[in-house]
Amino acid sequence: MIYTLEQYFAWFRSCPNDRSWIVFRSSEAFPINLRFSCGKRRSLSSALAIGSCSIAATFLVACGGGSSEPTTSTPSTPSKPVAGQAATPIQHVVVIFQENVSFDHYFATYPVASNPAGEPAFTAAAGTPAVNNLSTPLNVQSNFVPLAGANLLTSNPTAANAINGSDAINPFRLDRTQAATADEDHAYAAEQEAFDNNAMDLFPKHTGAGDKAAPQALTPPLNTPGLVMGYYDGNTVTAMWNYAQHFAMNDNSYGATFGPSALGAINLISGQTNGVIATNAAAKSGGGSNIDGALSNDGQGGITLSGNADPLGDACSGGGTVTLGGKNIGDLLNAANVSWGAFFGGFDLTITNTNGTTGCSRSTTSTVTDVTSRDYIPLCEPFQFYQSTQNLTHARPSSVSAIGNTYEADGKTPDPANHQYDIHDFYDAVSAGNFPAVSFLKAPSYQMGHAGFSDPLDEQAFVTQVINFLEQQPGWASTAVIIAYDDSDGWYDHQASTIVNPSTNTETSANLSINGVAVAGVPDWLNSPGSCTTGVQQVTATPLAGYSGTAHVNGRCGHGPRLPFIVISPYAKANYVDHTMIDQTSIIRFIEDNWLASQRISGSYDAVAGTIGNMLNISGSGAGTTPALFLDSDSGQPESP
Repeated sequence: MIYTLEQYFAWFRSCPNDRSWIVFRSSEAFPINLRFSCGKRRSLSSALAIGSCSIAATFLVACGGGSSEPTTSTPSTPSKPVAGQAATPIQHVVVIFQENVSFDHYFATYPVASNPAGEPAFTAAAGTPAVNNLSTPLNVQSNFVPLAGANLLTSNPTAANAINGSDAINPFRLDRTQAATADEDHAYAAEQEAFDNNAMDLFPKHTGAGDKAAPQALTPPLNTPGLVMGYYDGNTVTAMWNYAQHFAMNDNSYGATFGPSALGAINLISGQTNGVIATNAAAKSGGGSNIDGALSNDGQGGITLSGNADPLGDACSGGGTVTLGGKNIGDLLNAANVSWGAFFGGFDLTITNTNGTTGCSRSTTSTVTDVTSRDYIPLCEPFQFYQSTQNLTHARPSSVSAIGNTYEADGKTPDPANHQYDIHDFYDAVSAGNFPAVSFLKAPSYQMGHAGFSDPLDEQAFVTQVINFLEQQPGWASTAVIIAYDDSDGWYDHQASTIVNPSTNTETSANLSINGVAVAGVPDWLNSPGSCTTGVQQVTATPLAGYSGTAHVNGRCGHGPRLPFIVISPYAKANYVDHTMIDQTSIIRFIEDNWLASQRISGSYDAVAGTIGNMLNISGSGAGTTPALFLDSDSGQPESP
């Protein structure tokens, strides 16, 4: 028998809060197996929210001493769904999503810092575990034992590869006074070429870019492509090292795919960069198109986003723009009535900065880089790419109490902000006692950490401000903060990634025509021209489908470069280094597991992503007791709250 979703809810609400149970046996219309007690209505309503409008299933039901099956009488209209409940003690996840840093760029010598006079010092605690970095390279294919015969600081394969020319150099330490650097090349194909069929020795050739203007240093190797081999230590990225020391860090975390910021941002929320359903592609008078190098033919008649583009229709967008089909984590949270928000620096266009800028032109000048950059960068706001979660006009929330919610206070009127807010709205909401279950935070551009217009010191100020604030809130006891990154910026990292999802686009097959406009696509280059199929494999590749879920598509090869990943929480293991292979979608996988009964997104990397659970102590001895750590925003060193 086929029951409508409304009929099922009517029957389910009639169940008493006892130990009665229901088993769903799967059918094509509801392809999952679920078992719930009648009393656990919130979890069940959350799961049902992902279903279709009718459920064709075989029911084995018991409801106290009542009916053996759902009633077929005319149901009442269901009320607003009950909020999904967390499966763990973690009631709040805050993702601080920073920009453009490889793992070795920040942690090459962790936990040993040079500690020169006049710079914030860092001294590791006794028993700090080994990390897979330039000082102590580990074998990812053999239980992370030390990599025999490797001396990556003084005998790096980059220095031995003559193709790099005069930039064939060893890695070198960047001083705190050299926090301002040039932006490196971090395009999808360029990063693959730098990997050089997993030899990891052509970064100067393919992604390196030298400093060009003061206050950047204009002496070799800093003003040459060899700059890409530079790394910071605990005297510059002091806060990051202190967070890693006191909480949990993963040294086997990767971008879901190769490529720049838009891809990393979208992978964070959906793990799916296939499915471009609209674009403003247009021919340029001088040849080519306005979106060359951003799109790829997916080989199945569709389009994959393989480079940077802005969200189509965003009030602040310019250049090539696109809209994506499919779902993102916001859609899943909405269906389960779990509160969430995306909080982006510069998103509130009604504010006027102290320098007089406002609207989309709100900007800030960094005292470190001396660069003025717009606070809001549209391509970094992934929810704007999806029609279901867009707030293209940057409409303001109806009230502070509505932040994180789909509806206004009346529970009926959709809130204008549609879960998209400015970073100041996060502070306002949490301070008012309205702490969303899931929050995605993006700094104003000068504090993102993105080389060229941001830097480690401005980034440190933002990250420490957020965490110091949260640690003083009543909800801190049930909060987990994740520090993660969108891409590597092309900075050198010694660890080749595992290719879990291959792609085989050539320079010809990647090209496409959109409404008569010829668009130059993005080819693969990892193993050879037109091939991104094999890395340093920790698992067997699992080709992933496109957003429609029907067939494997090209243009989203991954994993990409290795990136920093830190979890800060009372439930984080202290001074712990996790070697579990994870990627950006491990974040949404945790959210899905914690609130959404492990629901996954079609064709997403979340289906193959590793768990971040090994970084947490949820129920063991001492669970939830890792002490808070307050850090000075300037020095990154511990301070009193």
